[in-house]
Amino acid sequence: MKPIHLHDDRLFPVDEKTRGIARALYQSVRNLPIISPHGHTDPRWFAYDNNFGNATELLIIPDHYVFRMLYSQGISLESLGIPRWDGGSTESDPEKIWRIFADNYHLFAATPSRLWLDTVFKQVFGLSDMLCADNAMAYYKHITSELAKPTYKPRALMNRFNIELIATTEGALDPLTHHAEIQGTEWEKRVITTFRPDDVIDASREDFKQNVVKLGELTQQDTQSWQGYLTALRQRREVFRRHGATATDHGHPTAATANLTVSECEKLFDKCISGQSTEQEQELFRAQMLTEMAGMSIEDGMVMQIHPGSFRNHNASLFNKFGRDKGADIPQQTDYVNALKPLLDKYGSDPKLNIILFTLDETVYARELAPLAGHYPSLKLGPAWWFHDSPEGMLRFRHQVTETAGFFNTVGFNDDTRAFLSIPARHDVARRIDCRYLASLVCEHRLSENEATDLAQDLTYNLAKKAYKLEGY
Repeated sequence: MKPIHLHDDRLFPVDEKTRGIARALYQSVRNLPIISPHGHTDPRWFAYDNNFGNATELLIIPDHYVFRMLYSQGISLESLGIPRWDGGSTESDPEKIWRIFADNYHLFAATPSRLWLDTVFKQVFGLSDMLCADNAMAYYKHITSELAKPTYKPRALMNRFNIELIATTEGALDPLTHHAEIQGTEWEKRVITTFRPDDVIDASREDFKQNVVKLGELTQQDTQSWQGYLTALRQRREVFRRHGATATDHGHPTAATANLTVSECEKLFDKCISGQSTEQEQELFRAQMLTEMAGMSIEDGMVMQIHPGSFRNHNASLFNKFGRDKGADIPQQTDYVNALKPLLDKYGSDPKLNIILFTLDETVYARELAPLAGHYPSLKLGPAWWFHDSPEGMLRFRHQVTETAGFFNTVGFNDDTRAFLSIPARHDVARRIDCRYLASLVCEHRLSENEATDLAQDLTYNLAKKAYKLEGY
């Protein structure tokens, strides 16, 4: 069997001089606390602090990075135990699922998932041999046995990973039961929520109409009227704020915004909740709602994250069986300059507005996003995200954005993950890549080593804390 290869200088430059500077910069930040201001971990883990069950249900079933690769090689999601929302049967034996994963672990060579998983296996569980068919069950038994120990409970792992704060993400209709359980404890300032209202503002969703009805029931507002609907959204934002939220999150297909009159909004809203709206009307409604959300952010101070550019659920047959977030979301070309103009015309220079922009379209880094963030005081750029949350993706981001937007119009790193145990590995990759980039600037005599050291601290810790308004946490 081959050993897990995690070299101390992984991801650093090849030439000795730059590598040495990168290594020194990394040593100055490697042990800083982790700020995880945007992600999708399950809040019940931290509320009730129960042990995780087994290796399969923790490391495979929730992680679409893992099962999308296996699916791409002809391995069915049924055989991997992914729950079907249509009631169909799936494999229930976690050991069989783990063996499939181990038999095909070679498929992940040179991917970010491989780097994250190897780091978890070695640094979290103390395994030294690379996962393969021959050690599959020994791996499974060791990991599952470790997960049963008190030291592997979620809160213990939070402390072990040095996670100072983690934000989960919940839909507008979520009762926030698990976050309520945390309130009044020492964990209230360490595990917070994020308001993601896509379920009640995306009129293209199959459940939009019924979700708007539920929103009314939850808030005791008339959500069949435009003004009642807006009042209900303001109420839900306030509830989320009381449960720690400092940010909202918007995963629209595009970055389109609009600035319609009240009369136009009322007519469009009526059409959308009737269930008779066209695709163009649904897009216009999403566009108007981004502008409405920006206005509400000015009112209540929540930071607004916009995550456009994913063609969601591209695989229709898979969606019909398994539902959302099953690895079939595909990046697509995205416009920001024209799309954001209505919102920016209305609110872009307001000092109380804070928007963090993300993209899956790397072609817009230098052409659109960096110039926009380099001008509008309301805009900051989120890190390389999702498909580009990788060593090469992070480097491309820094190279294309920094000259125009600088470092301080970016917001550090967020891991955006459901895979709790991979959080330290993901942040470690970001720290190494940022130190690599800074070291190259030092060697080119564009920064002093002292300035690079300060910037490494900012990129690792300070910028995220400031951008997400977490200074009091």
